[in-house]
Amino acid sequence: MAVSKAPQPFLVESMRAADLDAVMEIERVSFHAPCAAQVFLEELVRDWAHVDVVRDLSTRSIVAFANYWLVADEIHLLNLATHPLARRAGNASRLLAHIADFGRRHDCRVVTLEVRRSNAAALRLYRRFAFRPVGVRPNYYAEDQEDAIVMLLELTP
Repeated sequence: MAVSKAPQPFLVESMRAADLDAVMEIERVSFHAPCAAQVFLEELVRDWAHVDVVRDLSTRSIVAFANYWLVADEIHLLNLATHPLARRAGNASRLLAHIADFGRRHDCRVVTLEVRRSNAAALRLYRRFAFRPVGVRPNYYAEDQEDAIVMLLELTP
């Protein structure tokens, strides 16, 4: 007897221009200084830039997104955010796993990112994925001069 698998309730996929409003809503409620919509539209046409979303298949709504760049043999994660109503449901983990897999498929050595020193939830998440702190960027966040912790994940084939 074959065992059927239930469909995955979430899908990680590339952002489309039609997703912009949903991504911007998450951006606005997640960051002190949100990016302009034009930034995301520009990322969609750059060869090295990727914006991926987590889509809830039951509602077809976007619940999280990540913006990252592929530069030579490195990935730089610029933004990762989940809608407040969809937090603590594994969406950020889905995106991080997807990004790490993408990096391995493209023979990347590392994933790097900056995170606010005060963002305890993000720091816990990144540590769970084996990111390690490798430096500090003093006063990195211009709006409040908060330091950024630079973190690195070494990718293995």
